[in-house]
Amino acid sequence: MLIPSIKKTLNELSDLLTQLTSDDYTSPCFGLSNATIGEHTRHIIEMFQCLEKQYEAGIINYDDRNRDYRIQTDIAFAQQTIVDVVNQLDKQNIKLQLQQMVDGEELFLDTNYDRELLYNLEHCIHHQALIKVAVLQNDAIVIDANFGVARSTIEYRKQCAQ
Repeated sequence: MLIPSIKKTLNELSDLLTQLTSDDYTSPCFGLSNATIGEHTRHIIEMFQCLEKQYEAGIINYDDRNRDYRIQTDIAFAQQTIVDVVNQLDKQNIKLQLQQMVDGEELFLDTNYDRELLYNLEHCIHHQALIKVAVLQNDAIVIDANFGVARSTIEYRKQCAQ
């Protein structure tokens, strides 16, 4: 169920991008501390790419990302990159190490591929919620009410409506 949820979430992002102009995508948004939708999209994609790239080595360091600025400036390239990410998700759940610097201290934490996929899904949804803040300023863009909302919140809302 995890990979289908990730695919659904990334496809929702890609679908949203089809509605945006280049200006919508690259213009700073006051509500996002002057970040752009493109910057948030790049960040989402690069976290997944980082996991993919470092999977074989077994040590995941999310600070060691490419930061490909073409993703944040070229909508079509971002969408193709999302397709590439989606096509590379289905891997064996193996043990991994998460490497992270925290206040100057290097940490290595035990994790696994599925746990990191879940982290990336939740991270993606969080950034989609931020993107939604920018998108709601534009009446011409249609966005699903559940875009950027955690799956657990969606399920909870369904239960409350019954």
